[in-house]
Parts: sequence; structure tokens; C-alpha cells
Amino acid sequence: MAPKRDILLQPFQLKHLTLKNRILSTPHEPAYSEQGMPKERYQLYHEAKAKGGIGMTMFGGSASVAADSPSVFGQLNMVTDDIIPYFREFSDRIHKYDCGLICQLSHMGRRTVWDMADWLPVIAPSRVREPAHRAFPKEMDRADISRVRRAYVDAALRCKEGGLDGCEILQHGHLPEQFLSPLTNLRNDEYGGSFENRLRFTLEILTDMRDAVGPDFIIGIRQGLSENLTGGIDLAEGTEAARIIAETGLIDYMTANFGKIDTDHALSYHIPGMRFPLAPWVAEIAKVRDQIKVPLFHACKIADLSSARHAIESGALDCVGMVRAHIADPNIVNKLIAGKEDSIRPCVGAGYCLDRIYTGGGTLCVHNAATGREATMPHEIEISKGRKKKVVIVGGGPAGLEAARVCAMRGHDVVLFEATGELGGQINLAARAAWRKDLIGIADWLRAEVERLGVDIRWNTFADEDMVQDETPDVVFIATGGLPDTEYMVGGEHAISTWDILAGQDISGSVLVYDDIGQFQGTSCADFLSRIPDVSVELATPDRAAAIEMGTVNFPIFMEHFYKNGVTITPDHRISAVEKDGNRLRITFTNEFHGPDIERLVDHLVVEHGTLPMNDVYEALRHLSVNNGVTDYDCLTGNKPQPDSDGGFQLYSIGDAVSCRNIHAAIYDALRICKDM
Repeated sequence: MAPKRDILLQPFQLKHLTLKNRILSTPHEPAYSEQGMPKERYQLYHEAKAKGGIGMTMFGGSASVAADSPSVFGQLNMVTDDIIPYFREFSDRIHKYDCGLICQLSHMGRRTVWDMADWLPVIAPSRVREPAHRAFPKEMDRADISRVRRAYVDAALRCKEGGLDGCEILQHGHLPEQFLSPLTNLRNDEYGGSFENRLRFTLEILTDMRDAVGPDFIIGIRQGLSENLTGGIDLAEGTEAARIIAETGLIDYMTANFGKIDTDHALSYHIPGMRFPLAPWVAEIAKVRDQIKVPLFHACKIADLSSARHAIESGALDCVGMVRAHIADPNIVNKLIAGKEDSIRPCVGAGYCLDRIYTGGGTLCVHNAATGREATMPHEIEISKGRKKKVVIVGGGPAGLEAARVCAMRGHDVVLFEATGELGGQINLAARAAWRKDLIGIADWLRAEVERLGVDIRWNTFADEDMVQDETPDVVFIATGGLPDTEYMVGGEHAISTWDILAGQDISGSVLVYDDIGQFQGTSCADFLSRIPDVSVELATPDRAAAIEMGTVNFPIFMEHFYKNGVTITPDHRISAVEKDGNRLRITFTNEFHGPDIERLVDHLVVEHGTLPMNDVYEALRHLSVNNGVTDYDCLTGNKPQPDSDGGFQLYSIGDAVSCRNIHAAIYDALRICKDM
């Protein structure tokens, strides 16, 4: 499609604000705030999208309007005027790119905790505990209702004074919807019972906000259309609420949401990962679109431009939110305009961005190491102003491919040795694990980029030190990855690895998967095995729960599959010995909490204990390199180039060739050394 005719690139009038295109980043919380303020890191993250051509970037996911709605995943603090100068700075930064800027406001109600910040009681319409955050809320009295209404007004005024284009209230799952939902509102006063009474609180907030900010400031709402749960708000009632709110004239746009978010499992459906289809709710929105008489937005796994385009062309949406897609690549719009849609780094739905938030870290993309690090890491690689170098890379996994991509973009001459006929390394194995197949998009994109850049790929070549030296390199990267570590335990020689299973080893009978790291490898393997006929699976771990290092987007899906497919889960047990017992294996476990030892007699044992670095080539080259293979950590952490030298080659080891970590770490290893080369 010619860019000028692409409906995604057509302008859209939102009240007084002309959006230059139909693509948005809807509000979400990357957990980049500092003391609750959107300082430089927070702003640079959104500036990358604005610079990348997006029509509007929206921020402040669940920004807290009151002290009894404390942050639980890094939200902004809208309770104080201290935020206004940061908003002004933020507005100036974003508006110079002709990009809109809107903040989301929220009182989380029961969806928070009491033992953080000011230690105030959690409040809600009724004393209905949220399973995810576990607090027993105080039922709000009229003084609470009045105080919270005023808190929304004060927050809206801070947005206006800060130079933002508008603000929106988060109804879905938060305090306003807790009033609307029969599941959480058990009141018998004027705020409970009938549909009209349950909607009263939302309408009062919007009325108060509009009266305060005046007619010209944009106000929106993120509205839940259905809780998809028996006894809750169904699509008919949710649509009726949306219709009434839209017809009041109090709002200028609505973002439509679906589902519950009050349990880990429910949230994994509301923010779907790779287990779910693209754009799962657009068809449902289309059914009720004609009843909502304001501009309608939506964001839920609309990860590619084709899905986004269809959502607009079908009339379901006026503008489309592509949040996780822009976490993967903030330059989507500019690439679309330039006719380079094929070069967009894809969102593969891995959920790493969100899982990190719910495990205490900030948003990071599984394969774009610049996101959230805009102050130090580039999204766009510049050509080096120095001399052209010969770069040799051994290994075509994520670390080696990223090194090849970045060095080639810097203008260097790159040779990549790959031992197989396929690029991608461990990604290719991980993508074989049933519903995680979309991970292959990482390898596909990196492969396409290095081929486009003219990297000299030497296929099916086990490079050794002589081959490397024959290239007369200036720089050598060892990205050979690792091999499964199965023999660290007594009798480990009888075990097989998760790699063996995912690579296609034929297996039947009883299988015990022993997961000693709590990440994706062991759980993915158990999930994969549970789908094979004539295989029974037990997942054992020394951790107190399965998949203990996994976040909310992913572990509930694994657990759902384990229960559905009959996987037995045994936590708190560590293997002490494995021995042959006829044609079977006898496995002895000790209990992590001094409970009794247990035994299992199985046909197969699969062990996941990370990988051991394949560093033979690295060790052989160290004494020949000018830096003895040492990465200068002071330069690395200080965002400075590695020391340069003449008269030989520099040697670096990256990714799992150094230590067992993950895809993101491997790519980050490569980017932060190569970007300055």
C-alpha cells in the first residue's frame, strides 16, 4: 500500500488536537519513574516513539491520584504539585515532534496494598478482597467518595497546568469499575444496587473533572465493556454504560477494554502473550461500535500493521494502540512512511516487558536492548566515523547476530561463522515449545537484517583459532553459546536435557522434568511433553513453586496447561542422586525444608540446570589478542567505548559463551560493545 494512501497514516481530529496519524501508544506503566516522577528515563522512552513518528503517546498507566492508592508497580504520583514541572518538560519534549501527549489517572481501589507508602487502609465500594493484591478493603463512606472525587479533579488540573493535551481516567478494573461491577459493589445506598446507582460514581468523577478543566481540555476514559465472568458486567451492560458515558458529552474519546484483572490468570488473558491470537477483541468491539458515539481507541495485542490497518478499515476503531509493538520498535511509523515496513523489529509477544514489571523490574524488550535505555543505547545505529574494521564473529545465536547487525550498520566488514545451517541458536529450540513458536520472529528479523547488510556468513563451519586468525581480524566476538549442564548431580550422566526433547528426541512412558532454574526452559519442556500421547509428566523443582522466576503474563498459561494436561508438580525437592534400576531410573530427592526424602522411579529424567559456556575457541585466542579477551567493565558500565589498540585483534566473549542468562542479556552484551566500535 502506498504510504500516502495508507489509512493508518491519515490524520485524525481529536477535539482541538490534530493527530498526524491513527497510531497510538496507549497508557501503560513501564516502571521508569523516580520517586513517582516522570524524569529523564521516563521521558526519553516516550520521546523515542514521538521521534519515531507516532501520532500520540499516552503515559502514566494507573497514575495514582490519592495517597490511599499507592504505587504497586512503579506508577506516577499525581498527589503532589511536584509533578507539574516534569509534565511541562515532558510536554515540550514530545510536542516538538507534533505528537500528542495524554496522561492516565487512576484510583486503584481494592487493587493495591496497605503496607506501602503511607500505610493507609485500602478502600473500595465494598469489602471484597482482590486475590492479586490481597488486601481487605474498607468500604468507602461518603467522605471517602467526596475526597476521591476531589483527588481526580486535582490530578486533572495538574495535567492541564503541566501542558499536556489531556488526561483519561482508568475505569476498567479500578475504582470506577469496582463501583459498576455487581461482583465488587454490594452496597445498598445510592451508589449500589441498580445499574444507574452503580454508574453514578464514574459520572460524578467525569462531571467534576470537566467542570474543573473546562471545555477545551481533552478528557478520555478507558472503559471495560465486559468482565467475561458470570455475575459480572456482561457485554450488554458494559456497552450500555459506555453509551451513556459517551452521550453525556463529558468525554472526548473512549478506549475499550475486556476482561478481569484481579487474578494472575485473568490478567494473563487481559494482556495476552504469544499463546493468544492477534487482535483478540477487535471483532467484539465491531459488534457494538455504533452504540459508542465518541472516537474509539483500543490496544490489545495489535502487534502488526496489518491487524492495525484492518481495525481502522473495518470501522471498529478510529485510532489503534500499538504499545508492545513500539516497545519492540519505536520507529514503526517512520519505517512505514519510508516504505520499509519489512524492517520493523517485530513484537513476538514474549511478555518479557510486562513480566519484569510484576517481578520488580522495569520494562525491557526481549530483543530490543535500547528500549528503556534511551539515554545510553541507540535505537538507530550510526555509521562509524573511524576507520573500517574487520570483525569476525563465531556463533550465530542472538548475541552473535546482534553483534553482526550492529557492526555492519557501523560500516565494518563482518564475517560470521555458524556451525550449523541455521541462524538463531537456542531461539530455534525455544520456538519449538508449542505456543511459544512466535519466538522465531527474533531470529527471523536478525537473520534478515544481517543478510540485508551484507554480512559474510560462513555456514556449517566449526571455526577454530586458525580460521579466525586467517581472517586477519581487528575485532573478534565469541558468541558460541553453551551446552546443557546435566551432569552436575550424582548420576546426571543418565539424564537427558531439555534441548534433546525440543530437538525431537523420541520419548514415551513416565518422564520427570527437573527444573533447577525456574525460568522458561524446564516449564516449556514439561508443557511440550504433556501434549505427547503415552507420556506422563511430573515437574519437580527445588523452588517453592514452579516457574518461580516467571512473571504474570506467562506463568499462568503454563499452570493452566499443566492442570489441563495432567502434569504433576512437586516443589521443594532437590535431586540428590540418580541411578539405574533395570531399564528405568531411580531418583532420590531431599526436601528443601528438612522434610523426608522421597524417590521416583521413571523411564526418563530431563534436567534443566542452565548451560555451560562453550569457550574453547575463546580460551585458545586469549593469549593472541591484544586485550587478553578482557572486557573493560568500567568502560562498559560507564557507556564508553572499549579501549582501542593497534597491532593485533581485540577479543570479546558475549552471551551464553560467558554465562547462562537469557536472550535479552545476550543482545545487550553485543549492543553495548558494538555500538561504539
